[in-house]
Amino acid sequence: MTTDTPAFGRLGFWRGGGLLTPDLAAAAERLGYGAVWIGGSPAADLAIAETVLDATEQVTVATGIVNIWTAPAVEVAASFHRLERTHPGRFVLGIGIGHPEAQGAVYEKPYAALVAYLDTLDAEGVPAARRVISALGPRTLRLAAERSAGTHPYLTTPAHTRFARDVVGEGVLVAPEQRLVPETDAVAARATGRQFLERYLGLTNYRRTLERHGFTAADLDDGATDAAVDALAPHGAPAALADVVRAQWDAGADHVCVQFLPAREDPVPALTALTGELGLG
Repeated sequence: MTTDTPAFGRLGFWRGGGLLTPDLAAAAERLGYGAVWIGGSPAADLAIAETVLDATEQVTVATGIVNIWTAPAVEVAASFHRLERTHPGRFVLGIGIGHPEAQGAVYEKPYAALVAYLDTLDAEGVPAARRVISALGPRTLRLAAERSAGTHPYLTTPAHTRFARDVVGEGVLVAPEQRLVPETDAVAARATGRQFLERYLGLTNYRRTLERHGFTAADLDDGATDAAVDALAPHGAPAALADVVRAQWDAGADHVCVQFLPAREDPVPALTALTGELGLG
C-alpha cells in the first residue's frame, strides 16, 4: 500500500457527487486540475470514487466529505482498500461530522465520535496520510493535523484559511473549498449566490464559523447582505475569480478546490478559463 499523501497540486475541482460525471472528472484532469473532490456525503461503498478513478489516469480523487454518521468506518475502510488495490496511491478519504440539523438525535458528542471513527480507520489499516478531515474549529483542526494529512474546510473564506494555517502549522495540508460564480452581472450573480447560501446560513456549525471569522449576524440574516454574498460566493470575470483563488493561496492554502455556481450548469468553460488566468492550463 502507498502510505504517502498523493499530490493535490495547487488547484482542484469540487463537484457534488450527484453531478460529478466521469466525463467531467476526465475534463478537469486534462485541464491540469490536481484533484477531483466528490462533494456531498458519498456512501460507504465509495462507488462514485471508483467511477471517477476509472475515468481518469493520474489525478488525485478525494471525498469532500464522507459523513461519519451515515457511512460506517469499517465499511469505508474496506472500500478504501478496494480502491487502493485497483488505483494505488490515488485516493484520499475526506471525512467529517456534518451538522446537527441533518443528523438529529444521533449528533451527540461529535468530537468524540470523530475520534472513535479515526480509531477504527487506524485499526482497519487506513493510513493517516491518506485521509483528511473537514475541520472548522481549533480543536478539530488540531485533530486533523495530528491524525490526518490535513483539513478540507467547506464554506469558508481566506480569513478562516489564515486561522486554520495558524492552528495546524506548516507541513499540514490546508485545502479549502471555494465557491465561484462565473457571472459579471452583479444582480444575477448575487441571486445565484443567495440561492446557494440559503440552506447553509441556517446551519449551526457554518453560521458559528462565519460569525467567528469576519461576519456579524446582521450580515448573514434575511438572505445576507450584498457584501456577505459577494464574500461567500464571489462573482466576476475569469481574472476576478483567479484573484479569489490567489487570495486563498496567500492566506495559507496549499490547495484550493473550486466549486462553480449554479451547480447544475456545465462547469467546463469556467474551469478552462480559470486555469488560463492562473497559468495552469
